[in-house]
Amino acid sequence: MAEEANRTAFVELQGRMIETTAKLKQVVNQMRMKEGEKKRAYLTLEELKQVPEDANTYKTIGKLFVLEPKSVLVNEQEQKLRDSDNAISSLSTTKEILDKQLGEIEINIRELLQQDPSLAQQIMNMAVM
Repeated sequence: MAEEANRTAFVELQGRMIETTAKLKQVVNQMRMKEGEKKRAYLTLEELKQVPEDANTYKTIGKLFVLEPKSVLVNEQEQKLRDSDNAISSLSTTKEILDKQLGEIEINIRELLQQDPSLAQQIMNMAVM
């Protein structure tokens, strides 16, 4: 009876580990995308700073170019930069939480396998096949 409970607990922990790992990968990918957006906004902002105030500047909307004052484009890029920073900060916090959860799950699995060596042996036999 205890073996069945341990096996059920292991399957549950394994499912949680798979789910947490998937969430962690998703957060890392989102962070990577936001870093790219941040870098593009920063580089665009640096190029806009070199443009004279009276120069014509254009904003792209799809395939359309719309004449906009330089100040509007600078403000938009600064906002994108701030938004990216905020998103990265939030995603970093989420990543830390998921890393902690993953560590706790790993500890729980180790403890479970140490408590029930027969379960560990069954898992090893399944892995060999």
